[in-house]
Amino acid sequence: MRKELEARLKAQLQDDVICVEKSDERTIMVDVKRESVREASQIVTDIEGRYLCSIGYDNIDRDGSIGLVHTYSVDSADRFICVRTSAPESDPRIESITPDLPSAGWSEREYMDLLGLQFPNHPKPKKLVLADDWPDGIYPMRKDVPHDLVPPGAEDVAYRLDEAPPGTKIVPIGPFHPSLHEPEHFAVYVDGETIKGCDYRGFMTHRGIEKLCQTQVSYNEVPFIAERICGICGSVHATAFSQAVESAGGIQIPRRAEFIRTLMLEIERIHSNLLWLGVAGHLIGFDTVFMQAWRVREQIMWLCERLTGNRKTYGMILIGGVRKDITPEIADDIRAVIKKIEEELLVIHRAIEKDSSIHKRTKGVGTITKEEAIAWGLVGPVARARGVDIDARRDHPYAAYDEVKFEVPVLDSCDVWATLVIRVIETFEAIKIIRQCLDKMPGGEYFVELKDKIPPLRHAITAIEAPRGESIHYVITGEDNRPERWRVRAPTYPNLQAVPLMLLNEQFADFPIVMGSIDPCFSCTDRVAVIDLKSGKSSSMSKSELERLSRKIPERA
Repeated sequence: MRKELEARLKAQLQDDVICVEKSDERTIMVDVKRESVREASQIVTDIEGRYLCSIGYDNIDRDGSIGLVHTYSVDSADRFICVRTSAPESDPRIESITPDLPSAGWSEREYMDLLGLQFPNHPKPKKLVLADDWPDGIYPMRKDVPHDLVPPGAEDVAYRLDEAPPGTKIVPIGPFHPSLHEPEHFAVYVDGETIKGCDYRGFMTHRGIEKLCQTQVSYNEVPFIAERICGICGSVHATAFSQAVESAGGIQIPRRAEFIRTLMLEIERIHSNLLWLGVAGHLIGFDTVFMQAWRVREQIMWLCERLTGNRKTYGMILIGGVRKDITPEIADDIRAVIKKIEEELLVIHRAIEKDSSIHKRTKGVGTITKEEAIAWGLVGPVARARGVDIDARRDHPYAAYDEVKFEVPVLDSCDVWATLVIRVIETFEAIKIIRQCLDKMPGGEYFVELKDKIPPLRHAITAIEAPRGESIHYVITGEDNRPERWRVRAPTYPNLQAVPLMLLNEQFADFPIVMGSIDPCFSCTDRVAVIDLKSGKSSSMSKSELERLSRKIPERA
């Protein structure tokens, strides 16, 4: 594939192609001049390259430039293609690829905010990550900006939302709303009860984890922080980061460790799918499903505590392997628990598969076509429910997935019902994988000590199939025993971009289940909105201000 790609690039772009080389067995790095990055992207997509995400990084101290990497997956060939370019700090313009690939829109907007890049021809060059009162000229992901910078904010913070279509009214949902489990803001445009569009504003609780881990902690401390990116997919992010570093450093971990990682990832999938099934039932007012799914889920939480010491944030994954072994006694315990979960999930499955009320609330709801799902880069059950046959476990095998057999369910009704069915089926498939891991697990060590330093400035990408979909981690190795750059693209990132399309022409009452069907994941709250009840004015309060207020002694009357 590398030679074919290089020939096509040089035939079309000629001297604008700087280099085409393999960085590892799966990854092809393509270096091009910034003037031809859009054409290079088109060539990659023509050979079935599926856009994943973009990575921006500060290289100003080395050569005065800001780097950018657009990443793609060629699923049929088990390959990643990374199109890399750069722009000088004095003229940070790189042509946008969003007109060709709508799913690239957020990545490019992110680096407008965080690195100061500019993307001519971007269809919506608005702020994405930074607050609207963030001072101009301060780009948080540049190395000269400290990780703990708290810039002064304005008194009034307003969302700069899109104009509502003529004849519609705006119904605000969020940042805090009963149907949303974490902060996010939607301005929903309605004509009567019919949704005619919406605008989204999020990232209000951005924690700066990538910046923190590039400046303050070491390689083997990052997996513990990575687990806290998501309260449900901790092993996913810890594994993804560890695998990227292992790939960049040429580290081969023990085969037993790969089986244990697979085991933990599938246990996590069962936990996540049962949690989601319960929440989905609650969102449509079917609390019996909620209570039963969470009752069954509790058994997997108890099991995780016995395995790792924690119900969540297990701390099992390290660069070089895993922290704890699976003993024969623990293996028997796992078999007993998943057997019981399987039996009880079958009862729930039979109860909901023909329930007319669930059908009415989910069939034909949140519908978008397979072509639209591909254009917007949907991943996971949301994509597979719309006929898109992708799964990183099969397409880019990692850990022990090359030795276990499982089915990837794909449906074509393109709605919330199909998403529900797929997540139930995938829970049964996860149980099958766990049994195979226990039966086939080899002996030997489960961790290998790192003897040599990880070479700096190596690029590595890895994809892990989280319960919500494909999670991408990109690492550029660095000095001082920590990454130079670490980029995380969680599955919610691409799926959330397509929510306005899923909502179009749906009934307003279906907003919670359409939104909930993608199983969105947001970080915990770190800012609050303050409203003066007398004047009606709103403002923002930082964490430190809130802490000072909480400690203030009220004045006596």
